[in-house]
Amino acid sequence: MITFDQIKKAFLASIWFMFLTFPIMVIRVNPVEHIVEWRWKNMLLVGIGSFFLSFVWDYLMKRKEIGSKKAESGEAAGAIPLVHKIVGEKRIYIPGLVAIGVFTIAFPFIFSMYQTTIMVTALIYVMLGLGLNIVVGLAGLLDLGYVAFYAVGAYAYALLNYHFGLSFWIALPIGGALGATFGILLGFPVLRLRGDYLAIVTLGFGEIIRIILENWNDFSFGPSGIANIPRPPLFGINLSVHGYTIYIYFIMIVLCLFTIFVVNRLQDSRIGRAWIALREDEIACQAMGIDKAKTKLTAFALGATWAGMAGVMFAAKTTFVNPASFTIWESIMVLCIVVLGGMGSIIGVIAGALVLILTPEYLRAFSEYRMLAFGTLLVVMMIFRPGGIIPNVRRTYKFEGIKKADKS
Repeated sequence: MITFDQIKKAFLASIWFMFLTFPIMVIRVNPVEHIVEWRWKNMLLVGIGSFFLSFVWDYLMKRKEIGSKKAESGEAAGAIPLVHKIVGEKRIYIPGLVAIGVFTIAFPFIFSMYQTTIMVTALIYVMLGLGLNIVVGLAGLLDLGYVAFYAVGAYAYALLNYHFGLSFWIALPIGGALGATFGILLGFPVLRLRGDYLAIVTLGFGEIIRIILENWNDFSFGPSGIANIPRPPLFGINLSVHGYTIYIYFIMIVLCLFTIFVVNRLQDSRIGRAWIALREDEIACQAMGIDKAKTKLTAFALGATWAGMAGVMFAAKTTFVNPASFTIWESIMVLCIVVLGGMGSIIGVIAGALVLILTPEYLRAFSEYRMLAFGTLLVVMMIFRPGGIIPNVRRTYKFEGIKKADKS
């Protein structure tokens, strides 16, 4: 039942939203004809939309309160997200995995080259997100300079090919190794830092790398960048642009599967449990005898390795690199992928990358409002699903030795 107070609240919310969005949605300056256009229709649409969305928001907030009360009372104890339940069901999981595999293989042959190119970009961000997930999601180290390792990998391939003629397949592991090296170089100065201080230092590191690439003309060719970077070779066969796009797509699929396998194995390994312990409580982690310095350096190095390899793929895909491609916004985008997808969750990071990279491309018709929609998505997710799209499930271990002894 809708009450008068709810209607009043919704009306005030609509007035407030119309006031906030007035400069963006209503006023448009036309510099060519030197006139100002007043789009009052947009203001009316904002008012009506926010009025009805206020009721939806109120309903969702009530649902959230009910869920919180159930969790506190223990009714939701042991609840497992739907995705993880499906993964546990073999009769659903295996056919679903086969269907996804068939669709993945058939994708570049069904859709256009433009769609395939977008998907390649999304897969590069999947790789970046899984790498940053090691640092942020598992180890709990807030890294805002992750784009620096991405730039190191891209410029490694561009410069090694330009000066020494090294091919893509040789530059790919070298890019990963250089990324790991720079990850260790960043890790040493920040071993004693945490929280906001760590974020500021990593942010500065990312900007230092970008400024060096932009101003050291003799080394990186400055803002002009490096062009004519060769695409990955295929046994000396000359492919068309469309053929190379499909080839790079399948290379990215293989690299993403390799990344998922390695990250999953790391997560379940001894070092993975050390990362999780470091994330939960750094002091308790150190008190339990875990080498804090080694654990942090390993996280930075392994996370940066995937960024370096993704950078090599980016250079091979675009055949051109310059410092403008490696701004702080790239780091923020990858961090948003990890946070919105689900920190520590491999499936969540993949879902986050696909949503945040593919959605803006398919909403180009609403390009004026894409950032507004992006900000709204962030706010809604942080309020209603702070754990991410597919949150990570904490493993629980049960000792059943006593029960077995009783049965015998």
